[in-house]
Amino acid sequence: MTWSNLLQIVSKLRSPEGCPWDRKQTHESLKRFLLEETYELFEAIDGQDASSIKDELGDVLLQVLLHAQIASEQGAFSMEDVIENLSEKLVRRHPHVFGGSVQADTPEEVVKTWDAIKKTEENLSERVSVLDGVPSVFPALMRAEKIQKKAAKVGFDWDDAPDVVEKIHEELAELEKAMERRSPEEIEDELGDLLFATVNLSRFVNVDPEFALQKATAKFVERFHLVEAYAREEGLDLNELSLAELNVLWDRAKDQRRKNPQA
Repeated sequence: MTWSNLLQIVSKLRSPEGCPWDRKQTHESLKRFLLEETYELFEAIDGQDASSIKDELGDVLLQVLLHAQIASEQGAFSMEDVIENLSEKLVRRHPHVFGGSVQADTPEEVVKTWDAIKKTEENLSERVSVLDGVPSVFPALMRAEKIQKKAAKVGFDWDDAPDVVEKIHEELAELEKAMERRSPEEIEDELGDLLFATVNLSRFVNVDPEFALQKATAKFVERFHLVEAYAREEGLDLNELSLAELNVLWDRAKDQRRKNPQA
């Protein structure tokens, strides 16, 4: 099977003789599927399953091919145009690799070079704010981190992590006051500030906040499954247990995972 064969398959799926579902799709209708396939790829990577990664990469690639095929049918661009554009961009933004005079020996120097080149490109020339270019549809934690990084590039940032921790304590105190006043709008506003400050801290400790929260959620799910298992073993109904009794099972689940994290 070749690249050409794959393009022909996708074209056939979109043809009048092809698949009704594929023919019906648009750039807009496919957005959710690209997002879903991307998260499924993340899960496969987290599971370190090469076979699943291969399969999910194919599913992500299919979404790219479908978008390119739709654009081709509309006379906008083809998959070949996408490949040519990407190839030119990769060479242009890696002058330290492809014969340029720029030297970049560390990942940090590479990022600095990449950003400098991006600023000179035509599609960035109309940006007014240094914060422009971060999609509003990004997950909230990811968008907050990207916005903060852009602001930091012009010096608008904390000096070090302890300053951010102090800010988190400040925001938490303001949230507690809003809760005392029982003001829903204030609570939402202050909670947002607390989350934003927490994302700031994640940058300083070099932790991706999106993945950190995903990991914490997965850990909670895993432990809660153990709580449910213990309850079944003892013939208990979770709905009838007090919070104190649930916490006993929760602590037991935590201890189990500490003793055998691979179980």
